Amino acid sequence: MAGPLLLVGCGKMGGALLEGWLARGVPPDEIKVIEPAFADAAQRHGVAVVTAAAALPADFAPEVIVLAVKPQVMEQATAPLARFARPGAVVLSIAAGKTIAGFAARFGAGAAIVRAMPNTPAAVGRGITVACANAAVSAGLRQRCDTLLAAVGEVAWIADEALLDAVTAVSGSGPAYVFLLIECLAEAAVAAGLGPDLATRLARATVCGAGELAYRSPEPAAALRRNVTSPGGTTQAALDILMAPDGLQPLLVKAVLSAMRRSRELAG
Repeated sequence: MAGPLLLVGCGKMGGALLEGWLARGVPPDEIKVIEPAFADAAQRHGVAVVTAAAALPADFAPEVIVLAVKPQVMEQATAPLARFARPGAVVLSIAAGKTIAGFAARFGAGAAIVRAMPNTPAAVGRGITVACANAAVSAGLRQRCDTLLAAVGEVAWIADEALLDAVTAVSGSGPAYVFLLIECLAEAAVAAGLGPDLATRLARATVCGAGELAYRSPEPAAALRRNVTSPGGTTQAALDILMAPDGLQPLLVKAVLSAMRRSRELAG
């Protein structure tokens, strides 16, 4: 991964990306960060941090401008960055909802833009990111973005940008659904008579262990589920509830479609 990088925003996701790049061997002096609040992690690694674009050196010419700020402040954050969208550079956004067309309006019609949606397991190197590039992104710049995103997990590419709203709703927001499952399973354990500490420990270990098994196994999730389920047994009794017509599946569909609608709204 060669060439200077500009990271705009170093919160949870921006910080995870930064940690991944440094772990992959990107020299700290090739990275500059614009971050008004969360500068400690970057500075701890010897990465230069400024609070505003105006404080960057006049001759700084990043190859990749990574936008890792919240969608609600994107317009304010990108206003001073147009000078960096030169030929040979690419803008890589990880903000939900913000479209390639919207970035082209800010950076110029010919700007190379990649829109990507990672998720928070990036913090432990187990994220997954789906990305989409406009026609101005060369094969080399696409590969550079792929390498940067792969520093925190798997990467997939799609040609239809509209699908990123669904990606956001499934994998971008999805970790929250899993954390809620842990909470709900722990509460159910307490309702069944277990103490809160043991209930939380069981719920967390069970969900994390099942996730790791699903990650490592070549079998589909349905097969893994069947492997745990004896006909007429305890698991089947629970699945009769969860797999009922008004059970978990239709509720998840409703939740994902709601998140997808919100992603589209954030496009503005």
